[in-house]
Parts: sequence; structure tokens; C-alpha cells
Amino acid sequence: MTAVLAAAALVFAAGCSGGGEERPEDGRSAASRTASPSAAPASPSPTAPPAKGAVKVVRTLTEGLKSPWGLAALPDGDLLVSSRDEGTITRVDGESGKQTVIGSVPGVAPAGEGGLLGLALSPSYASDHLVYAYFTTESDNRVARMLYDEKKPAGQQLGAPDTVLRGIPKGVVHNGGRIAFGPDGMLYAGTGETGETGLAQDRASLGGKILRMTPDGRPVHGNPSADSVVHSWGHRNVQGLAWDADKRLWAAEFGQNTWDELNRVEPGKNYGWPEVEGKGGRSGFVDPVAQWRTADASPSGIAYAAGSIWMAGLRGERLWRVPLAGAEPSAEPQAFLGGEYGRLRTVLAAGGNKLWLVTSETDTRGTPGPGDDRILLLEVV
Repeated sequence: MTAVLAAAALVFAAGCSGGGEERPEDGRSAASRTASPSAAPASPSPTAPPAKGAVKVVRTLTEGLKSPWGLAALPDGDLLVSSRDEGTITRVDGESGKQTVIGSVPGVAPAGEGGLLGLALSPSYASDHLVYAYFTTESDNRVARMLYDEKKPAGQQLGAPDTVLRGIPKGVVHNGGRIAFGPDGMLYAGTGETGETGLAQDRASLGGKILRMTPDGRPVHGNPSADSVVHSWGHRNVQGLAWDADKRLWAAEFGQNTWDELNRVEPGKNYGWPEVEGKGGRSGFVDPVAQWRTADASPSGIAYAAGSIWMAGLRGERLWRVPLAGAEPSAEPQAFLGGEYGRLRTVLAAGGNKLWLVTSETDTRGTPGPGDDRILLLEVV
């Protein structure tokens, strides 16, 4: 069941056909459409979720979003969603779906896969009302925080960005962009190597990494290097971050032409890119716990709910479920919604057995139809 990774030299010889998110969506072979994901199931435990499950769409919350990317849930149940290409943040009523633009983020320079990307709320949001954003400027990718003042007029409710981390390399592709606060109260960011593969193994670069920092953007005590925000390295393009019930960090990552990955991330570990793509079994590198043919996934956001990791697929146009038994998958990944809503960008736990899911047909690589893009409410049944 476990697929054997071809030698790294063979991967490079194949060339980059627009790897990761930017892979062309046409020309998929029948073999790539039917290729089985590769995982290493652990022995089932009494507390593991069932090997098979189901998820259903409860309702469409809202429609007509343009290039939606980041998603954050407000304490009252409303949502904030970023527009990658318009550089705006919109509040979506959690019941009616009504959209209200709360403001624009100055300095955003959208191009290719860059723009206004991930969102996260401060752990102290109830008292400080700070919204964090990861975005691309003319010179770099950076993380900034802004005061959200609901008392001001719509469209003018965001304060000036206070940059907490700058200097993350930018590119037309592979900008990473997901941010999230972990159970430790620290801010994590997934970055990309911008197409310059060597950055992933360069410990001095912030590209191709998972970063861990204080809410002020400073290195955290316990990081692999005391003066660095780098948490792990050897990543190609990380756009999914989530923690399970035991506070383990999981990350989704775009591969090049062969394997997309779900990794269990530990500090100071090297996840292989560009020396290894997928499960290589090579000393010094950590193998993913699950992998997919690139036509079946191209993973962006992930979430943890109902004992499983849920992974949104762009090119794959489906939602993947990976049931967990402790730190390993307990069964083969299972796919839902295949082709029903097009490209899927972000999935977010919505409490209990529910999930928010954001589509991504208006990101220049989809085929938008009436109503695109949407936020869907899902229920795990």
C-alpha cells in the first residue's frame, strides 16, 4: 500500500510543470484520477474514529466571494474571510450569510499565488480585538496585526497594520500563507520556498519553513534555535496547519509532480524538500504520514474534527478525511465532495462535528460558475 518514492534525481528530471498549487488542471490522466492515496495505517484503538465515515453539506452560508483564502471564526459565530486578490477582509454573518467588508489591508500586492492570505484571531481577541494576517507586499511576505473596531463605519474598521514579522521570501508561486495560533498561545506560519528549492534547506531563510513566534513576532523559548522563529524546515509550500486533541501539529504541503503530503510536525525536524518528495525512507528526513498523487489533492487548508484531519484539495477538488489513532492514520484516507464544488481552499473546525469549507474557483485557476465562491457548512455524520 505504501508507495515507494522515485529517486530525487528522477523527480527533478521530470521538470517542474508548474508544481504545487500552480499545476495545470487540464490533461489529467485516468491513472492519476484513480491513483490511491498512500498512508501507513496504525493498529486500530478503542478510541480511534471509524475507518469509514461520511460528511454532508448542511447548507451554503454565503456566495459570491472573490478569491477567498483565509478564514477565522469570531466569538459570536460570524466569520472573517480574506480576499487574496482584492486585499480586503469581509465579515460574514454566521446565520444569514450577509457580507460586510470591514476594510482593506494596505500594502498588499497580489500577484500569482500571493496577496492577502491567512487570517487568525489573537488568543486574547475578547480584550484586544486584534486580527492577524499573512500577506504579500512588493518586497516580501509578512505577518501583521490590525485592530478591528466594530464601532467604526463598515469598510473603515481595520486599524493600520502593525508588522510583527517581515522578510519571508515572496514569489509568483509558493508563498505559503497559512497562520494559526497553537494550543501554546504561540503564532505559527506556513511558508513556501517561492520556487527557489534551496531555500527550504537553508536554515537562515524563512522560506520553505514552519515558523513559531510569540504574538509579537519574536522567537519562542524552546525553538530549535534560540534566536530564530524557524520551527521546522525542508518544506515546499505549506498552506495547512492544525492541532489534534493531543496538541500535535499537523501540516499539509504541496508536492511537485509526484506526491502531496500530510506531515506530523515536530520542532527541529527536516521534512526533506527538495531532497525527498513524499515517502523516501531516507535518514535525516521525516516522511509524511500520508501522501497523495498530485492530481488527487494539491492540499491547502486542514482542520481537526471528529478524530480526523480534514484536508481541502484544490486541483483534487475534494475534501479528504484522515482518521487518526494517536500520532498515525488509523485507516486509508477517504474522499468526499469530489468535483461537486470545484477547488477547495480552506477548511475550519466549526465546533462539535461541524466544519466550514471555502471554495476557490475565482482564484484564476478554477472555472467559476454562478454563486462562486462559497462558504459551506458541513456536518460529520
